[in-house]
Amino acid sequence: MTYRVRNIVVAVALALIAALLTTFYVANYKRHVRQSESTVTVYVAKHDIPQGTTGADLIKNGWISTQQVVQRTVVPGAISNPDQVRNLITRQDIYTGEQVSLRRFADHAEQGVRVQLHGALRAISIPGSADALLQGTLRDGDHVDVIADLKTGDCSTCLAVRDVAVNVLVLNASEPGTGTSSIGGTTGSVMLAVSNRGQAQKIYYAVENSVGWSLVLRPVANAVDAPADVEGVTSVLKDGASSASLQHLTAGGQ
Repeated sequence: MTYRVRNIVVAVALALIAALLTTFYVANYKRHVRQSESTVTVYVAKHDIPQGTTGADLIKNGWISTQQVVQRTVVPGAISNPDQVRNLITRQDIYTGEQVSLRRFADHAEQGVRVQLHGALRAISIPGSADALLQGTLRDGDHVDVIADLKTGDCSTCLAVRDVAVNVLVLNASEPGTGTSSIGGTTGSVMLAVSNRGQAQKIYYAVENSVGWSLVLRPVANAVDAPADVEGVTSVLKDGASSASLQHLTAGGQ
């Protein structure tokens, strides 16, 4: 075989290889384009979903629905089954028409007390003595009332005790042995879920300005609230006392 013929053969072989590679590339590209243009089923929000919404609520209330979208537009983490978020909670808002992605969810443990806050509920941490905080008795999830001894005037007996908040959820109970151990001193704190419609403000005022305050543990079930009551020195001394006892008191008897 002459040198010229050999060069021609090599050139033809290289041309064939190039043609095969080009054909393979074009076929692969077309297959990729067809695949990216195919549609898949995803779940989208039917309306705005606020942060803190549970996956169970999304499913129960039908707040998400299926939609066909081009595969290349599927967002990372897009769910293919609602059960994937059933036991999760949204960590960010999801907007109408937006694909539901696992990236917008967190588990309950990661969210902590935030899971229990919704609507007008807020979390507040208040410090107090072991007795006021019911240390050793109070548990997370209990419900309490908050009572306080408030001044009503400038005299030493110008005081009145009343409930300043009722049926308050305990988010995080104070544990025994925290803080200082001095009598009446601050020994810990408790986190409560309170309404921002006056309840939080009343509790804060009582803690900061009362002569004394305390949590009152409520029954686990079937708690009954009596009408609001205010007690002062007059009512404490007079309620239930006989006329003779009251006359003895007013006469200065011992």
